[in-house]
This record gives sequence, C-alpha cells and structure tokens, in this order.
Amino acid sequence: MQGKKILITGASGFIGSFLVEGALERGMQTWAGVRKSSSKRYLQDARIHFATLDLNNPTALLPALEQHKEMYGGWDYVIHCAGVTKSVEDAGYIRGNYDATVNLVEGLRLAGIVPEKFIYISSLSIVGALREIDYTPITEQDTPRPNTIYGESKWRTEQYLHKQTDFSTVVFRPTAVYGPRDADLFLLAKSIRNHVDISAGFRRQDLTFVYVQDLVQAVFLGIEKGKAGRSYFVSDGAVYASRDYSDLVRKELGNPWLFRFTCPLWLLYGISFVAEKVAKCFGKVSTLNRDKYQLMKQRNWQCDISPLIEELGYVPQYPLHKGVPATIRWYKEEKWL
Repeated sequence: MQGKKILITGASGFIGSFLVEGALERGMQTWAGVRKSSSKRYLQDARIHFATLDLNNPTALLPALEQHKEMYGGWDYVIHCAGVTKSVEDAGYIRGNYDATVNLVEGLRLAGIVPEKFIYISSLSIVGALREIDYTPITEQDTPRPNTIYGESKWRTEQYLHKQTDFSTVVFRPTAVYGPRDADLFLLAKSIRNHVDISAGFRRQDLTFVYVQDLVQAVFLGIEKGKAGRSYFVSDGAVYASRDYSDLVRKELGNPWLFRFTCPLWLLYGISFVAEKVAKCFGKVSTLNRDKYQLMKQRNWQCDISPLIEELGYVPQYPLHKGVPATIRWYKEEKWL
C-alpha cells in the first residue's frame, strides 16, 4: 500500500479521522474527504491532502472529482465512511447514507476514476433483532431485518453497492465502535461520573464492542486482502454483559458511588417518543428517539467475526478491559471528563 492514493470520506468524524491516520501510517498518499463546514481538528498532519466533496450535491460533486482526476489522476482506493447517524427527519438517513453513496459512486464512474477497491463502512445495526431466543452469534447467512431507519438506509446502500459490478466493493459492519474522540459512548462515562447508570430492560442483553483502532486494522486488511462482494462483521471477538462496559468505566473514574436504574422498556419507549417529538419542535435531534430505543431494546448483539479472522488475518488488539482505560485516559487528557 506504500505510495498508493486513497480517499477517505467522512474524514473529519470519529472513525474517519482514525482511518486517515491509519493510511498515513502505511505510507499512503492520503486525501481527507470533507465538507466545507467540516472541522479539521483531528486532521492536522501536514501530509494530508483535502478533497472538498458535497456528496448530496451531484451537480457540484462531479466537477470536483473531474478536477481531482486532472490534477492527481484519481485514487487507487476509496474508503466511504461518511454518513448520517442522527437526523431530525427520517428522510435524512436516506439522503445522508443511500443517496450520498449513489452520488459518490456515479460521480467516480462519470469522472473515470473507479478505484481498485471501494470500502464501505456499514453497521451491525442492519441486521435488526435476530437470534434473541438462543443468543447465538449473527452470521453472514442471516437475512438482515433492520428495525431502525438508520439500519434500513445502511442495508439499502449495501444492496446497491453489491450490484455495481464495475466496483470492487468490500463492506464492513462494525458493532458499537468506541475510543478516543467518540462523543456517543462518552455520554455513558459522563453519566457515571455524575453517579447515574441506567440500563434498558430486565431481560438478558449480550453486547459487543470494537475499539476504533481494531476497526482501522480490519479496514486496511480489507484493502489488502478483501475480495469483491464480501461483507464482514467487526467486533473485538468477545461478548459482554450489559454492565461490563459501565463497570470498567466506573473503575477508571475511581469507583464513584452509583445509582443504578433498570428502565422498563415500556417506559423507555414513552420517554424516547416524547423526547423525539419535543426535539423536532426545536429542529434538533434528541439523544433518545425511536431508532435509539430499538437499539437499546435489542437483546443480542453477538456477531460472527470468524470470516474476518480466517480470510483477512484480523487479530483484535483491544478487548474491552484494554480499550476502556485508553479511552477514559484520553477523555481526561482532553478535559472531556
């Protein structure tokens, strides 16, 4: 991969910024795909090239891609990490995930710069609530049944990409990704620091996680060894009880006293419904909403990563007991906590 040219969309985000670092570490000529409004806080390395791409404006996107081809000759690889995880309106997920991907693929094709390999960062949430009776790992043979608008938009995008025969596409479906710079799981750490730990539902819940650096490892193995048409689940290979993450966070915060509350699902649904409606009135996205409720309600997040290990040689380096301390340490150093 040394010297190869790569574009990483969504480069200003949590996962995208680490993918940029991963490309630089491998000696690649790296372009960070950003919007005009994107923060470059984590994109300060002088070796980074920037590509300002509006994936929701095909009229502006194509000239930008054509200009890049004229100046640099295109990219060998594209990692498409850009996407929408929160939206005031349901249509926002489709625009930000499906439509934006179609625009990018069509733009690359029309500009004559179809990459050697196209990597798509999807999500484990495409599968929906599966295997919740026997709690066995979800496999690639299972038919996805997304139960969130976000998951549906990602699944629809996957299906589209696998129909593009001129694109050598490899898909990654990570479970909950955490690590430095992550604002979502940071909310749990903040809550625990404030002496509150809330879990959803009384029935057993099996959780999976992947530290961001392990996801980066998997993606670059996919560039090196992945075959067109393959889709891989990504986790650290372990399964955790619902309290394991919060217990590790609590330990790293000095074991503050905690008020633990298990919220019945019916109450959680009511809170989520009201919170979403109120937030919409102000044009904002609520942390609790219908999609978030479905994710918190889901009981089985186990996934089979054996294809990732056997085909690509993936070896996770950060089990939860190693990744959580590193994350909390970063939160403290950056004054988040």
